[in-house]
Amino acid sequence: MTNSDESGEKVHYICQTYVEKTSGRAGLVSLEIGKQIEYSTAAEAQNRAEREAQSEDCAGADAYMITEDPRSGEIGPPSFLVRIGDVPEFDDF
Repeated sequence: MTNSDESGEKVHYICQTYVEKTSGRAGLVSLEIGKQIEYSTAAEAQNRAEREAQSEDCAGADAYMITEDPRSGEIGPPSFLVRIGDVPEFDDF
């Protein structure tokens, strides 16, 4: 997490992985969040997503950044650094 400018906004760099989950008798497969790890830099988050995506139990991984206004608690939409494998559509966020 870093301060982005004088406004006090904080930037968070996140690696988020997804696993497939089978539910019900119909055997419908959906994605659910596996891991969510915060890093100090964009490169660290992206490198972790690339490594995690190669794991056998990982369906996909995202590395993204979000900005937070600590005064209001508002968090901006994610800005994706990399999306690998089977990941949810942006509208699902």
